[in-house]
Amino acid sequence: MELVFAGRVIEWRGPSPYFFAVVPDDECTQIREVAAMASYGWGVIPVEARIGEVAFTTSLFPRDGGYLLPLKNAVRKPQGLVAGDEVTVGMTVRL
Repeated sequence: MELVFAGRVIEWRGPSPYFFAVVPDDECTQIREVAAMASYGWGVIPVEARIGEVAFTTSLFPRDGGYLLPLKNAVRKPQGLVAGDEVTVGMTVRL
């Protein structure tokens, strides 16, 4: 499953700060259709993603009925992304 979406960057200030792109509702609906096949446990969904020229692998985190795409510093900093930014993501759910 391949998706392209625009999501807002948020910061989670847990034990250590982390940044995520919020996956929009329409894309979350599509992801839920394949979630049982894709998840390796705890509801996380493995994906390959691209933001600008930076490609990376990670897993979507389930959150409040939707999904969050983790943005490591190695992905976020070269793009100059901060909380509140809108980012375009190309993403493939790995089944």
